[in-house]
Amino acid sequence: MLPERPRLMIVDDDPVTCELLCEVFTGEGFAAQFVQSGEAALTSLADESPDVLVSDIRMNTRVDGLALLDQVRQDYPQIPVVLMTAFGSVETAVRAVKQGAFDYISKPFDIDALVATVRRALAARSIVQPQALADHEEQLALGLVGRTPSMLEVYKMIARVSDSPAAVLITGDSGTGKELVARAIHVHGKNPTAPFVAINCGALTETLLESELFGHVRGSFTGAIANKPGIFEQAREGTVFLDEVSEMSTGLQVKLLRVLQEREVVPVGGSAPIAVHARVIAASNRDPEILMASDSFRHDLLYRLNVINIHLPPLRERRDDIALLVAHFLRKHTPANRTPPLLDDAASACLNRYAWPGNVRELENAIELSLIHI
Repeated sequence: MLPERPRLMIVDDDPVTCELLCEVFTGEGFAAQFVQSGEAALTSLADESPDVLVSDIRMNTRVDGLALLDQVRQDYPQIPVVLMTAFGSVETAVRAVKQGAFDYISKPFDIDALVATVRRALAARSIVQPQALADHEEQLALGLVGRTPSMLEVYKMIARVSDSPAAVLITGDSGTGKELVARAIHVHGKNPTAPFVAINCGALTETLLESELFGHVRGSFTGAIANKPGIFEQAREGTVFLDEVSEMSTGLQVKLLRVLQEREVVPVGGSAPIAVHARVIAASNRDPEILMASDSFRHDLLYRLNVINIHLPPLRERRDDIALLVAHFLRKHTPANRTPPLLDDAASACLNRYAWPGNVRELENAIELSLIHI
């Protein structure tokens, strides 16, 4: 639930801008305050944490907007940061967004656009509040659990990209929950009731994968007794999720690239193109840098898929989430007529020591198996 009067901190070395924005956001129902340097912002943050921070990038102070962003991301990862920038430094602002800023807006800015951006940031924060984890889980209803900084960043990215049509590449080891993130993006997007169609590109033969992706017409090959729509057609205006896309053959990569470029698909054996309206989210257990260095994956396709990257950390790098995950899986898999059991200290210590090479999936399987033997 959002706070009744969300707290906003404005950081700008121009007092006129500060006073103007304070007046605007106070009128919009915010409890707005301003400081005129990055140093003053850090001092104020130590005493009272705002719900959203808005900062100019270039300030004639020792701590400018980028340095402030770095410190906030390190010490206060739950606070979304919106950057303001002059036209000449848009490239810097885009780079800052990749480093963790929620968004940026150019000066001279449109007041309505700035207010809308701050409200989006506030909504994103409501998803990642650690103390509201249960509400967050209920909202996603997809099993995403965690409150370590790396997972808060994942939730923040989900909120940021959900309304965007841009392609997303989700990376992370097997079992980290890449499909859960894709589903969360879909559920929080513009067409949550539209189909979400997932396919594992590494689990099918090339011929079968081609038919599943693009569809086929009757008689196009032996056994094709009827027209079959591919997943892009099935998804309509929803989401296509391409799991383990890096396992796709070079030939199919070329065809997928054409679909992304032309926004149309031609079924196997057909000639008439079909318009594609679905959003594309892909996933791989290999990082973009590794794919770039590989001769087996087309760079032009990677550029199309990796417009936005969301990385899921392995479970061994977020051990503080293990207790939360265990509690979640105990509730999930305990029969409705029973009370979920509690782990003793020895069992908890054992779970925390283990490396979990299979990540969250392995942990869930272990909890489910243990409940069978209780």
